[in-house]
Amino acid sequence: MRLDHLAVTAGTLDDGVAAVEAALGMTLAGGGQHLAMGTHNRLLGLGDVYLEVIAVDPSLPGPGRPRWFDLDRFQGAPRLSNWVVACNDLAAALEGEPAAGVPMNFARGDLRWQMAVPDDGVLPFDDAYPALIQWAGMAHPTQMLPDSNARLVRLEIAHPEASALRKALAGLVDPRVVIVPGSAKAMRAEISTPHGLRVLQ
Repeated sequence: MRLDHLAVTAGTLDDGVAAVEAALGMTLAGGGQHLAMGTHNRLLGLGDVYLEVIAVDPSLPGPGRPRWFDLDRFQGAPRLSNWVVACNDLAAALEGEPAAGVPMNFARGDLRWQMAVPDDGVLPFDDAYPALIQWAGMAHPTQMLPDSNARLVRLEIAHPEASALRKALAGLVDPRVVIVPGSAKAMRAEISTPHGLRVLQ
């Protein structure tokens, strides 16, 4: 298991992009539509990982099922809400955490991937558990995005059951990911940018 990307969810894509660009002082690029989920996104490369701003796409029909990242019930200001971990064997990873969802196939341009999507759209540990993804082939968004010269320094995930969440993520070894106790689920990312250290939460 390895950190793949971070997800900022928003009521509209324009709102999410504006909030992230203001927070980081950088311009997002790339992205597109997810027809199977009725969503669209914009991206920012962070070296070996990337940042995604995602929202419901009003131009697409609904998926007929709950959307990923609990987007059907999103309210409030854009926020860092989810993180995504890549694995080489999605089916095997789901044996350890079946509540993380069922595999679905996705494609956009040259990208092909499988992602586990929970039946109710909510991941374990109040959405603090990462979404699980398995990329097919060699294509990956980090290879297609311009180098922003921004890098993830730290991803802090707070949760009342921090120790149990750590145990569930024993297969992930990344010093940037820190799980801490908290009264409720919360996420905070420190990102180094050409303008200095910025924070998303």
